[in-house]
Parts: sequence; structure tokens; C-alpha cells
Amino acid sequence: MERRLNGEACAFCCYGCCIAFQVKSGRHEEWEAAWLLIQLGVGGFLSMNIMMFSLLLYSDAFTGVDAGVLPWIHLLLWIFATPAVVILGGPYLREMWLNGIQGRVTSSALIVLGVAAAYLYSAFAVFEGSTHVYFDTAVMVLMLFTAGRYLEAVGRARAARDLEPLLAAESESATVVDGAAEIRRPVREVSAGMLVRVRPGERIPVDGVVVEGESNTDEAVITGESRQVTKGAGSKVIAGSINIDGPLLIQSSGDGTATRWAGICRSVREALGRRSPTQRLADRIVGVSVPLVLALGGLTIVYWAQSLPFDGALLIGLSVLVVACPCAVGLAAPMATSLGIGRLARHGCLVRDPGVLETLARVRLLAFDKTGTLTAGKARLVGVDCEEVGIDEVLARAAGLERLSEHGLARAIAAAATQRGITPLVTRDVRTVPGRGVRGSAEGRAVAAGNGRLMNDLGWPIPPSLAERARSLEASGHSVVYLGWGEQVHAVLSLDDSPLPEAQAAIAALRERGLDATLLTGDLAQAAERIAVLVGIKDIQAGLSPEAKRLALDRLRHGHSSVAMVGDGLNDGPVLAAADVGIAVGSATDLARETAALVLPADGLWMLPWIVDVARAVRRTILTNLMWAFGYNLVALTFAAFGLLQPILAAAVMAGSSILVVVNSLRLERLPDPVPALIPEQRSGAKAERTQHGAGISAMAGPAVERS
Repeated sequence: MERRLNGEACAFCCYGCCIAFQVKSGRHEEWEAAWLLIQLGVGGFLSMNIMMFSLLLYSDAFTGVDAGVLPWIHLLLWIFATPAVVILGGPYLREMWLNGIQGRVTSSALIVLGVAAAYLYSAFAVFEGSTHVYFDTAVMVLMLFTAGRYLEAVGRARAARDLEPLLAAESESATVVDGAAEIRRPVREVSAGMLVRVRPGERIPVDGVVVEGESNTDEAVITGESRQVTKGAGSKVIAGSINIDGPLLIQSSGDGTATRWAGICRSVREALGRRSPTQRLADRIVGVSVPLVLALGGLTIVYWAQSLPFDGALLIGLSVLVVACPCAVGLAAPMATSLGIGRLARHGCLVRDPGVLETLARVRLLAFDKTGTLTAGKARLVGVDCEEVGIDEVLARAAGLERLSEHGLARAIAAAATQRGITPLVTRDVRTVPGRGVRGSAEGRAVAAGNGRLMNDLGWPIPPSLAERARSLEASGHSVVYLGWGEQVHAVLSLDDSPLPEAQAAIAALRERGLDATLLTGDLAQAAERIAVLVGIKDIQAGLSPEAKRLALDRLRHGHSSVAMVGDGLNDGPVLAAADVGIAVGSATDLARETAALVLPADGLWMLPWIVDVARAVRRTILTNLMWAFGYNLVALTFAAFGLLQPILAAAVMAGSSILVVVNSLRLERLPDPVPALIPEQRSGAKAERTQHGAGISAMAGPAVERS
């Protein structure tokens, strides 16, 4: 028989193999839940037969029956129990074996030892002709634990729903158009220049340009924007976005594995593979508690064997082992953390470290960079003051230095030169001087652009008239860039940057949540103060080098214990890495993104208050889960040790504990989505304004800026 699965034709020998393939090839959480359900079905059939005969034995139905019949009933129970124990207990035995090889004793050991004790004692009793067997106890304990694991797997599958496209990205395929043929290929085999067909409802697999077709796309997972974006011929498309209502033919602009989407997917997978501090603490507690529980179970059997028959003492010891299984403790943090990461990923926020959510929840101070973080990062060149040279030469030399830089001021200078039709001067040996500027060589002479500290370091004098003009511009809040060559400063370029429309609302919302804000910037005090006043930040530290920013952050940490840093530039890499929580905006430089533990989507500053809410909800859920799991275990263990819990009831109690942890964690799904500080139309207008500013400066065409 043939079936079409995931867009590909697959052949199967029978319908059963088709079902098994679909179960096994699904997401890990989904096929785990499906296999557990199959185990429950088979185990349930066997356990029902076992319980039916066991209940008959416990009732008066066999009173007066020939004693020779009972051994045969016990043998029948053994026959039913053996496959049930193998099917339901096999996964626990495998876990215990694999962990034992690595020198670890985990909760699976408690289940295996307890069930094995009941099963082996009952098997021995059958040989001895005893009237007491406990096959029903062994099987029902496994049934209840497997049912609990099934519900846990269902909960994990729901928790991974938001992460599904990220976790499945590495195995995605693309429809490559080769002449008249369309071939399905893994995305990793797609290279630049290939044509890819994307049908409505499919995820766009590569970055590229639309060659044919028109459609709306949803880029929320990349940009955080939930609105649809119209794409037509010539439009750029982003890997990871969803094609909504029309077929598109896309020419790939790069390798399928080199997209930002692929990088996000790898980062999320790596983050989920790490353990948060709370998870590591829970693991250590479980590692210590399991041997202690094993010892307690043994002591319980010894104690009760003095006053009860051995089989009664064995059941009490089994209850202790079963009820003390720390499954809920192991679930407490991972479930909540996965749900939190999934909620953030749904809105384009990338979490690189699972522990960042717990740390962010404790943060009471956020430090912000200025340019590109609180401001648009698309500065405008508003003036050029120069001596003995023309403005075209100034812009040619400046653009030659700055054209490859990712700094916001550098992009503005390069854009202004492009608008005037000026060809950048060929510049070699270009290198960035952190916290100072950039330097290189052109026409055999050294050339540099940056702040006054760079010029002082180089020993290049600044003419008095340019120095006075620079002081005047800085006093009015403008950013100033000195340009020099031939061991002398020849020009001062003045740039202006406006705060993001949502910055003030975001800072106010953070303050409502009890968070303080401070501004750490390399710009001069006047420019920093102007932006700080507009966005509502009172504490300012300006004129800081990257190392000075890091030291300032250390000083702030003394008064606030945990501090988060929000930045986007090359200079922010060290301080983002040093912060308790490093947060990079989506337009950040590669260094800022790589050193930050949390990356916001482009123009995602407005989401920061909501992210804090999610982090606090995750931490609150983790603490609630742990308190419940430990408290539940302690109370139940006390009852079991005093002989007040039968093993089957103990297993039900333990499964209930895990289920409650799962249900409590799933409450995170009900968290509200982020609400922007501005309505979408306003944010679109603000974005368009930034795009216009980034394209160049209209003022450059007039004589007002050509001061010489």
C-alpha cells in the first residue's frame, strides 16, 4: 500500500506498518506519547484479566473451592503478569541500566526494584504453593506510572508546540525547481541561486528574492510582528516565515543552513539541551534522595518484619519506594522552562540559555545602551564642518572607512555619501578601535574617524575652530565624529538620532514592574542626556569605553545583585557577556547577538516588559512546582512508612503528583500575548520614518551643511 506523508510518497506492507511509521517519525514528544498509549493499551488488557482473577480471589467466590484449584489460578495470574511486566517495566529497566552504567541511581531504580520485589516474591510463592501472591500489585503499579508518564508526554508535546517549527527545521525539505521538474531536497542541500517553489501554507525554507508570484507572509517568528506582509516579484523573503495565500517562486540568496532562521533553530535546540540552575539543583537533590529512599525502604521492611508477616512488610517497603519516586521534582523546572521558551519563540524572541528566564525574573535594574537600542540606530548626517578641504573629499574618505562598519553612525555617513553620488575612497587595513572609532590607510596615508579620544591617542591636533564647533554641537545633543588624515583633523561630522517611538512607553512599563533603568553609553554626556530625558531615564553614565561599561555594570551589580544589559552594538559585546542577563535587539551586530543570552526581534524593545512578565511567571511556576513536589513527597512518604498506603494507592498518589505539576506548568499557555506600546499603524509609520532616515539626508543637498 502507498500513502503520501509529509509531501512524499511512502510504501508500506500493511496498514499497521503505516501507523507505526507515523508514530515513530513524529516529534519526539508526540511519538513518545503515542508509544506510551500503545503500551497502556496492551498492559491494560492484561492487567484487567489479572485484576478480574485477583478480585475473585479476594472475594468469597472461592470459599470452599477445592484447594487444588488455587495454584492453577496463581499460575494463570503469573502468565498474564509476565508480559505485562516486560512491556510496561521494560522502559524503566532500560533507564536504570543506562544510568547505572554511568554511575547514577535515578527514580527508575525505585520503580524497578519495587516491582521486581513484588513480582519475584509472587513467582517464588507460586512455586512454594503459598496463598499470597502480588502480581496484581506489580502490574497496577506499572500501569499507574505508565499512565502518569503518558500524561507527562502529552503535556510536554503541548509545551513543545510553539517550538515545533524550530525543532523540526533541521529536517525540513524544500521544493527545488530544476527546469520543468520539481524535486524535494533537504534544506541543507539548497545553495545560492537555486529556485525554490513555496506553496500556500508552507514555511519559506531559505532567504531569497521572489521571482514569480504574489502572496502575504507571516514573519512573526522572526520579527515578532503578527501582521501579514505582502510579497511580490523583487521582494525579499525571510527563511522561517509562512507563505499564506499564494504560490511563490523564490531564488535563494544563500545556503539553506546559513540563514538567520537556521541559526535560531540551532540556538533553541542547544538551549533546550542545557540545564538551568534550578534544574541542576533538582538533579542533585534527586541523585542524593534516591539512595536514601532505597535505604529507607530496606529499613522499613526490616522494622515491619518484626511484627508482621514478611509479605506484609514487603508491601509496606514497596509503598515507600513507589511513593518516594521523585518524578514530579524532575518535571518541575523543565516543563515550565520549555513553555516559557516556546512562548517567547512564538513572538520572535530567541533564548540561548534556559536559565536566563529565572535570572531575568530576579533582575531589578536594566542598563541600556543608547544608539540602536533606545534610538532608531539610523542616525542622519546633518552637518559637515571642514577646513581647507571640500565636503566631497571629506565624505569620500569617511565613507571609505565606514562603509563596512555595522555601527549606526557609520551607516549614516556611508548612506549620505551614496545619496550624493560620492564614490568611497579605497581604504585598506581598516580596523575598529573599540570605544574610539575606526582607522585605516588611504593613498598611502593614515586616516581615522571617531571621537576626540581617538584623535588624542593618535596625537592628531584638532584645529581650534573645529574644536569649538564640536563643543557647540555636543552641547545641543548631537553626536560628533572627527575625521582626520595626514596626522591632522580636517573635519567634524555632526549626526542626529531620535529615540524609538516605543522607548518611553517601554521604560515606563518596566518602572511599573519595579525595575529601575540606567543609561550606559559611549556617547558624550549632552547627547546621552537629551535621549535620556525623552525616554524617561534619570541615571546616566556617558563617555564610557567597552571596558568602562563593564566596570560600571559591576558597580551597579553591588547595589542591585542582578543586572540586565540591553544593547546592540559592537562595543556592547563585552558588557552583554558580563551582565547577569545580556539582551540584544534584533538589529544587533553579530557580536552582540552571539554574546547575549536573549535576543529580541527587530524593533522589539516594546516587548521587554512582556518578556519580564513571562520570566516572572516561569520562575513562579517552577517554585510552585518544586514546593508542591517536595511537600507532596514528604507527606506521602510519611504515610507510606507508617503502613497507611497500599502500593497501588501509593503509585496513584505519585502519578497524581506528576500530573499536578504538568497541569500547573500548562497554565503558562494562558499568559496574554504582548501588547505593543503603539498600535501597529503607528509602529509602521515609525518604521517607515526610520527607513527614510537611513536612506540618506536631504539636508546634505543644501549649502547649509557645507561649512568650510
